[in-house]
Amino acid sequence: MTHPSNTGPVVLSDFTVRQVTVDGATKTVYLAGSGPAVILMPEMPGISPDLVRFAGWIRDAGFTVYLPSLFGTDGAYPTTAEGEAVARRACVSVEFRAFAGGGTSPVVNWLHGLARAAHQDCGGRGVGAIGLCFTGNFALTMTLEPSVIAPVLNHPSLPLDDPGGLEISDEDALAIRDRFERERLTALAYRFDNDRWCTGQRFAAYRSLLGDRFDGRVLPGEFANPNPPPFFRDVVGCPHSVVTAHLVDQAGHPTLQARDEILNFLAERL
Repeated sequence: MTHPSNTGPVVLSDFTVRQVTVDGATKTVYLAGSGPAVILMPEMPGISPDLVRFAGWIRDAGFTVYLPSLFGTDGAYPTTAEGEAVARRACVSVEFRAFAGGGTSPVVNWLHGLARAAHQDCGGRGVGAIGLCFTGNFALTMTLEPSVIAPVLNHPSLPLDDPGGLEISDEDALAIRDRFERERLTALAYRFDNDRWCTGQRFAAYRSLLGDRFDGRVLPGEFANPNPPPFFRDVVGCPHSVVTAHLVDQAGHPTLQARDEILNFLAERL
């Protein structure tokens, strides 16, 4: 069930606001554009202006972008202290599995429902799913929903305490691998080479699960924006967010090329 509105934070003024209920759980979702659906999940600590900029690029490329609010303050750059508080709450929330051994995060079930509703509303071959940081791996586990056919994993960071771990239950991992092989799906992924939250070990674990179905791309950390917002400067503390906080919006820049590769990936599949 959705309840549309046109009120929201100023930075999201071009988006329509909906309250989306799945299995009794209601969350705010911001929508914009037309065409096949792409669900863009926020990175820690929330829907920042940088994420809204990325959503606008997706919209302008010919898609309907769905931006669900999962944590934090929508449309803001939080202070370092505010961002740390959001991260602490998310780490102990029943919706997320931030640490090793927790399996698949329960919030993915709600995201499956959002994908089904988005596909019904927008039509097309299927739905794209883009996760970043804390939600990076959700783009992969969302492929347990048949409508999701174009997953993009940007610097997936969970589990926080296992650099080579995957935030997926064994049962779900097998189901995802089988679907990728059966339907010839591909997961596109990005990280910086010196990102301590999304390591080479993490990408190796995805490659072990999906084989050639995992397209992991690594950018030199020297290309990251050297002046990111406070949370990324003080808490993240390393090159991390390829297409948001650490993107450099200059023609020909490698991070902007990564953005274009993601948009092309979506266009080819959706």
